[in-house]
This record gives sequence, structure tokens and C-alpha cells, in this order.
Amino acid sequence: MKRVEFTNTVLRDGHQSLAATRMRTEQMLPALADLDALGFYQLETWGGATIDSCLRYLGENPFERISALKKGAPKTPHGMLLRGQNIVQYTSFPDDVVEAFVRCTADRGMDVLRIFDALNDPRNLETSIRTTLAAGKQARGEICYTISPVHTVEAFVEFGEDLVDLGCQSISIKDMAGLITPRVAYDLVSALKKRVGVPIILHSHDTAGLAASSYLAAIEAGVDVVETSIVPFANGTSQPDT
Repeated sequence: MKRVEFTNTVLRDGHQSLAATRMRTEQMLPALADLDALGFYQLETWGGATIDSCLRYLGENPFERISALKKGAPKTPHGMLLRGQNIVQYTSFPDDVVEAFVRCTADRGMDVLRIFDALNDPRNLETSIRTTLAAGKQARGEICYTISPVHTVEAFVEFGEDLVDLGCQSISIKDMAGLITPRVAYDLVSALKKRVGVPIILHSHDTAGLAASSYLAAIEAGVDVVETSIVPFANGTSQPDT
């Protein structure tokens, strides 16, 4: 079996999922050297609700958080979650606003942008992917996983191919509701590995108690990276514990 890598999400999705993104930057700083020394594939440190929480509730400049976390953990690539044309909100923005946001994020030192659209519509991803690549950063395309008659393994794989055609250098299965089962995880990862020539990542939440077993099935299928957190911000609605 080939080596599998781990992303750690405790500094973003972990506390977003279990504590409404209320961890302050100063609370993160003491853990950075240890996290940086553990050999993670990536640390997820920004994006999603981070910006909203910093500005509305914590009285912090979210862009200054990027700089502080990069300084404290310089060896491990840092990643963020970007909602495509919605940036980090719930409404669409003009292309020039998306481009400016991505450039500012890149200038602060963010390494990897996890770019998704809730409807898996590539039209809402084109601008952010193009701008990320132009800034010399890694664009990671996200396949939003859900269950319906039209959300088949084949449809997800075809969307993965669309993401690679747009320039994404890696593809993630983003199971935000914790719905993916081990059987589907194995089949979807196997199909993507055959058809998409970039690293494949599985990101799930343990809301339904399926994530750890689905990760194991994905590893059996050859997934390159799984995403985990660390207690106390792990398990439940967060990612499984590393």
C-alpha cells in the first residue's frame, strides 16, 4: 500500500465545525511549532467562516491571521477554503472583486486554495481558479458530495475532469455533510484515480459516524490525502481525530 498523507484542519474547519470558528489567533500561536513539526501534508488555517468570525465577533483582522500563522508554521503548506464566485460569503461577486480577494490572500502567503461551488457549477469556479494560478498558488478543486438520483459516481468523476481542465492541480471529495459511505468512497476514489491524473483528497465530517471507516476504504482505493483534526476540535461534526 502506498503512503497516505494527512492534512490537519484544527486551525480552521475543526473549530468552525465544533465551536463556531471562535478560536482566536493568540490561542493558535502556542501550537504552531508542534503542528509544523509533525510532517502534515498541509495545515488548513483560513477561509470558510474565518473571515466572518474574525470581523464580527473576535475583533481581528483576518489577513493578519494569515501572516501570524505562516510565521509560526513556515515549513508546512497552508490551505484555505474559498467559495468560488461567492468568495467567503453567500452571494456572488463580480470577477474583479474575486480577483482582488484572491490576490490579497496570495500576497499574504496562503499556499493552497480549496475552491468549491455548492452546485458543482464550473462557471462559478473559473475566475478564482484562474487568478489563483496566475498568483503562483495551488488551485485545489473540490467536488461537493451529496446524495440524489443525479449525484452518481460517474457524474462526480466527470466534474473532476472539468476541474482538471480548468487547471486544478489536485482534486478533493468534499463531503461536508458526512454522508459518504465506505463503499462509495472506495468506488469514487478508484474511478477518479483511473481518470484524473492529479492527487486525490478525501475531506469528510464524522457527523454520521462514517468518516473514519470511509477514510480507510479510500486509502485502500489509493487516495493520496485524508483530512483530519485533533481533539478537542475533532470527531462529531468535525473531521476524525488524526
